[in-house]
Amino acid sequence: MNRTEFVIATAIILFVAFCLGWFANWLLHRFTRVSKSDVGELERMSQELHEAEETRDQAITYLQQREAELTNQLAQTEAELSAAMDGLRDARHEAEELRAYVERVQNAG
Repeated sequence: MNRTEFVIATAIILFVAFCLGWFANWLLHRFTRVSKSDVGELERMSQELHEAEETRDQAITYLQQREAELTNQLAQTEAELSAAMDGLRDARHEAEELRAYVERVQNAG
């Protein structure tokens, strides 16, 4: 094989390799191409996900506010209960003192 034949054979082999590579690339893009309906579906799903996240954030905010309100209400109720218990304790003590006074007066008289 002389030099000219070698150059021609190499050129043919390189051309065939180029054609096979181009064809493989074309096939790959042909089968992996995303259709417009798929893109539309992805956009719709993305929008729904965004709306769901906003709804979740609103629910979390509402629950945090509600929890703060209930915690405040519980603290107020506990303070009122404590005050009522103190009042009841004082009333019982006063009643005991009055009973003791009445018994002393009855025993003395």
